[in-house]
Amino acid sequence: MPEPYAVPVPRGYRVGEWEVRGPIATGAFASVYEGRRTGDGEPRTAALKFLPTGTGTPRHLAHLRELVEREVTLHRRLKQPRLIRMYQTLTVDDAARPDLDGATVLVLEKAQTSLAFLLGREPRPAAGPALLAQICEGLAQLHGAGWVHGDLKPANVLLLADGSARLADFNMAGELEGTHAYTPAFSTPDYTPPELLWSEVGHRGRRIRPSADVWAFGVLAHLVLTGSFPLPGGTPSARRDAAAAYAHGTDELRLSPELPDAWRDIVRDCLTRTHDERITTRALLRRVASAAGTGPPPRPAGRRPSSRRARVLAAAAATVVVAALGYGIDTWAGDAAPRAGGSGPASYGASELRTDKGVPVAYRRLIVDAAHSCPRPDVSPVLIAAMLKAESDFDPDLYDPGNQEYGIARWTPAVLRWWIRDDGTPASAIPTPPLTPAQSIPAMGRYLCFIEQRLADDLPGDKRILIALGYRTSYKKVNAAHGIPAEYRDYADRVAHYLKLYSPPGRTGP
Repeated sequence: MPEPYAVPVPRGYRVGEWEVRGPIATGAFASVYEGRRTGDGEPRTAALKFLPTGTGTPRHLAHLRELVEREVTLHRRLKQPRLIRMYQTLTVDDAARPDLDGATVLVLEKAQTSLAFLLGREPRPAAGPALLAQICEGLAQLHGAGWVHGDLKPANVLLLADGSARLADFNMAGELEGTHAYTPAFSTPDYTPPELLWSEVGHRGRRIRPSADVWAFGVLAHLVLTGSFPLPGGTPSARRDAAAAYAHGTDELRLSPELPDAWRDIVRDCLTRTHDERITTRALLRRVASAAGTGPPPRPAGRRPSSRRARVLAAAAATVVVAALGYGIDTWAGDAAPRAGGSGPASYGASELRTDKGVPVAYRRLIVDAAHSCPRPDVSPVLIAAMLKAESDFDPDLYDPGNQEYGIARWTPAVLRWWIRDDGTPASAIPTPPLTPAQSIPAMGRYLCFIEQRLADDLPGDKRILIALGYRTSYKKVNAAHGIPAEYRDYADRVAHYLKLYSPPGRTGP
């Protein structure tokens, strides 16, 4: 296997009637492999999504249980042509393989690659308009059946061998209850409408409307057709601030001049300042089909009855206990493997940060780029990875209101406000949890750079550990203690352990 996978499964391994043939994709906590059916029946091949559900903290497992219930429930209820299909669920029972024992396996329709990978190789693909029409059909099918996707983005659009598109990753989906659904408090900032960027999160999650998917479609359409995002900014946090300024009326929407005329009004009607101004999914479907030249699309499916909701949820929970479905599968193998030179997400920064010791693939680029934003050599990818492990165990959904700490880097929102922007100015409002890795990790790099410059020059010991302690407590306390404060020695030891673990062979310092 050319790159580390979150759930390593050897070729030839069998689960149920399926034999693992080779890797397809991996995310931070789940991996997908090609599977071949060993007995009779159809389909002969499928995608096997392995989820390490046998271990985890109770809080983490409870969160994952909710996510898998959403995914499995939607798959079992909806059988639509533009949604990736789930054939069955399995549980690994293999005491001889403790690393796999208890893992959940989703047997899914096999895709060739993702839209995210296609855009990485071919910005503004020739098939873009036709793909957008199919994506819109999928949204219409979801909304017509009474569901909101909640996390539409290129990584969650899969492409089959024939080039057709399917919507996937429904762990953030919510079933409509009147005009709203409730979804987990997580989303990708670039595709999140302004009204949800700082929305309140109740005990059932975040309230979301179908119009949120319409906004995401507008962003996606602009990206597919022009190769750029519709809102300005070099980072997701900068674009998020631009979305807020636009929503507040202090800035205008400036679409790319590369956007074809037939699509300009469509994208503009998706990206309105408020949700109630946005185009409906049904109207969007008609206009997208016309702009793409695909002819009249199929009629969206009607809403299915929900009288079996409780029984389906119970069956899903019993069949699939928990699954790490809250993380995108966006690192593709096979014909989508990283090109020569090791520039793929799994090998990004390999000379500075080991690729085989547990740093989640999904966060490598964020970690390496955050370190490189600081000219100080002690603020390195290894340091940031070690700290994220010590702070949260790479948990992007960490929620610790008692200490006012949230997300993968355990930020206190009122402090994060001062480091979230890359132009050195504080955010206009205190961020509201959840705090995404795309927000948290770059901000950590900027703050560590600030701390490094304020530590006393004569402090003994490893400068990297002292920087980490400045983050956990304050650089003033580290200077006052002339080194490691006694009450933080255990934390220092953990960081030191992971610094050693994540450093490439032969490299022990920055």
